[in-house]
Amino acid sequence: MFVYGILAGGQPSYCIFAAHKKLSGFCPAINPTSLNLQPMNKIAMVDLKRQYEKIKPEIDQAISDVINSTAFINGPAVRAFQEDLEKYLDVKHVIPCANGTDALQVAMMALGIKPGDEVITTNFTFIATAEVIALLGYTPVVVDVDPETFNIDPDAVRRAITPKTKAVVPVHLFGQCADMEAMLEIAKEYNLFVIEDACQAIGADYIFADGSHKKAGTIGHVGCTSFFPSKNLGCYGDGGAIFTNDDELAKQLRVVVNHGMTVRYYHDYVGVNSRLDSIQAAVLKVKLARLDEYAVARNRAASFYDKAFGNHPKLKIPVRFERSTHVFHQYTLVTDGIDRAALIDFLARRDIPAMIYYPVPLHMQKAYIDPRYQEGDFPVTEHLCKTVVSLPMHTELDEEQLNYITTSVLEFVNQ
Repeated sequence: MFVYGILAGGQPSYCIFAAHKKLSGFCPAINPTSLNLQPMNKIAMVDLKRQYEKIKPEIDQAISDVINSTAFINGPAVRAFQEDLEKYLDVKHVIPCANGTDALQVAMMALGIKPGDEVITTNFTFIATAEVIALLGYTPVVVDVDPETFNIDPDAVRRAITPKTKAVVPVHLFGQCADMEAMLEIAKEYNLFVIEDACQAIGADYIFADGSHKKAGTIGHVGCTSFFPSKNLGCYGDGGAIFTNDDELAKQLRVVVNHGMTVRYYHDYVGVNSRLDSIQAAVLKVKLARLDEYAVARNRAASFYDKAFGNHPKLKIPVRFERSTHVFHQYTLVTDGIDRAALIDFLARRDIPAMIYYPVPLHMQKAYIDPRYQEGDFPVTEHLCKTVVSLPMHTELDEEQLNYITTSVLEFVNQ
């Protein structure tokens, strides 16, 4: 890293120092051209620009091909991406749709869940998971999470089941799978649907007790994902998809996403209009070919963070669930005895972004206040909401950036 300044007379000064040392004293003017110095790349939570620059020729050609074809809706690009994703996930059916929220909604509609039925999900997640349950007139039932993995607690799910329960929505949070074998056992015992929210974990593998593997989103009755730009597999707009190995359910999903039509202009069901457009599909096809490569890059960054923070008494690094690989959609620390707001402000002043995923549990969101729940009912979720902080995590993080981020975090927590 270097610091750039202006000396008297307007001459530039470049002061070189190690990122782990404080700058002190006066740096003499150095001719930067003789040293071929380059500034550190700007740090972003997700650096889509640098990612694009590496695949620009392929992306530009793919977009150009769609424009030249004028097949903008349900064109060959959509079918080609769908087929590639089916092969990658080893799943029989991928149904593309407009976004991840639609994916969840369509899945629930196709399963025939009725207004008033209860659907269980995690209390520690993005609002979309509960949002669609409420929008469809179902009753959201939230449960606490495992304190180690932050994923839905199977024991809490079991305790929440009533005669009205029809489905459970495990969220594969931050990049690793929930305990799906336990979810499937509970679902079989109580005759429940399992709807996987895999929006943050596409590409992750769940490892069963017998050693077999399945991709996140392909384990339950139906899986859902988002292709929001910041996701591990993200497009350049909105997009989503639904996965299933059930032939009959796949037929119903395709009907629901297309206005409830079985034959053109004949509407046998209430449906929605939810499509992945061809340009987004073309972008996703290019990026899907690199998804495993992207996971390796994210894990490399996560390992750098782990090494820096792993033994610090005030920082708890992410726990890897032994039954899942991790694709690190987020790298989230749990802080202890730290002023989190002050840490985020300190990092911001050093041009390092940091985010809180998530600051408010679902049961304390104004839109979802429910007399069944009170503050204190979900101790793990409530503790996480008060203590977690997520650092930059993406495919383009380099060692210089990671060193600067970790050094800055440690400088604050050690002061």
